[in-house]
Amino acid sequence: MEIKAIIGDITQIKAGAIMVSFFQGTKHPDGDTARVDKALDGAISRLISQGEIKGKSGELTVIHSLGRLPAERVVVIGLGKPAELTLDRVRGSVAEASRFLRQKYVPDIATVAQGAGTGGISLEGSAQSITEGALLGLYAFRPHITEAAEYGEIKKLFIVAGDKGSLPSLERSINKGMILAEAANLARDMVNEPANYMTPSHMAERATKLAEAYRLEVSIMEREQMQALGMGALLGVAQGSQQPPKLIVLDYRGSDTKEINLALVGKGITFDSGGISIKPSEGMGEMKGDMAGGAAVMAALSAIARLKLKINVTAIIPATENLPSGNALKPGDIVTAMNGKTVEIISTDAEGRLALADALAYAQKLEAKRIVDVATLTGSCRVALGDVYTGVLGNNQKLIDKVVSAGQQSGELIWQLPMHEQYKEQNKSDVADIKNVGGKYAGAITAAQFLAEFAGDAPWVHLDIAGTSMTDKERAYQVKGATGVPVRTLVNFVGALLK
Repeated sequence: MEIKAIIGDITQIKAGAIMVSFFQGTKHPDGDTARVDKALDGAISRLISQGEIKGKSGELTVIHSLGRLPAERVVVIGLGKPAELTLDRVRGSVAEASRFLRQKYVPDIATVAQGAGTGGISLEGSAQSITEGALLGLYAFRPHITEAAEYGEIKKLFIVAGDKGSLPSLERSINKGMILAEAANLARDMVNEPANYMTPSHMAERATKLAEAYRLEVSIMEREQMQALGMGALLGVAQGSQQPPKLIVLDYRGSDTKEINLALVGKGITFDSGGISIKPSEGMGEMKGDMAGGAAVMAALSAIARLKLKINVTAIIPATENLPSGNALKPGDIVTAMNGKTVEIISTDAEGRLALADALAYAQKLEAKRIVDVATLTGSCRVALGDVYTGVLGNNQKLIDKVVSAGQQSGELIWQLPMHEQYKEQNKSDVADIKNVGGKYAGAITAAQFLAEFAGDAPWVHLDIAGTSMTDKERAYQVKGATGVPVRTLVNFVGALLK
């Protein structure tokens, strides 16, 4: 979809539809909405007085112009109470309006800068949020569907402003919004693919293509190289599958220094059956998405490269399947991770932390200054926070605060869980240095405490996206399937590191 800023009067724009807004609690339209109302002979005002337009968040009202405007339709978007307006509400409202218009086979739309000037929302912030909302909200995953879609395609979106001097900053905001949304949609594409199309080798191929497209450095380690490095935890997970494991390393060099300012580590379990500790069959198909963390860090790095941020970032993705077989890891086995720690296997379904252990140890070997890992790690986090908040834990409060703030900016909510030393007791083993499951209680926390043993002394943050990586319903700019969380958060976080 082409998205561009134009200077003009919304009442003079020829399009399939134009979008204006109305706030809850106000009695009369103002600004651009008032001008459109006048052109419609007071149609908006009458609907307000009749109670049909209330301005509630999520409310959409369609009025056919019947030749009174160059645009064929007017969509009045309810933005809720002015005091409660956020950029995320703008994203969501535009997404829902765009999906509605797509169902009506509208080919092009134009919108005012929704919410600009209210609640501290700038013209540029509105433009970026509109862009993200439209691209995220119109996302559809259809490569394996042979029938034609029962809706049209919105090919153009114009964001209309009145000040010619604002055009350069609007164009920059639109470009950033497009890069962020396209990166999130890239992660969605990867996570939505079935496991027979997204194997570890296919993940490695995607990484190679990203490296070619955005001038990244890429290294794909094979089993023999991992064995040489002593990655017994990752290879233990991989030994039950016929698919060869891959350790994917992508480097972005935006700074002249040699140091790695940040390592992004993403869990890349392309299918998780649970191994010998096999999962129930119901819902197992969702486990194709157990590589969402790996997809997120790969997509985030592509956006960081496109934005040309002046920082060095390395993405590390341990990619493998977790399957049962005669060769598979067994409960009671002991493996040795890259940093020399021995791990007693209590459950082979706690495989993600094993794969991440060696990836985190590798980030330590690279002497990364900071580490953020992303993983669909525990059902416990999903139980605790549902599908609304991502869980965050770590060893550095300042870094955690930056990640949480970046999530708020992105509309990807993050909630901190405690990392009290007492939880480490649950991971103690009688026969090895540590065990891979800490028991029934506080599972998200004990999993993070396990990872902390391999993150070392570097400032480290762990994001558990088990609840937020997928959604089973359409909501605002999220559609059924993969969400792309936390791609936009990671990019905004990297931007914050430069301030």
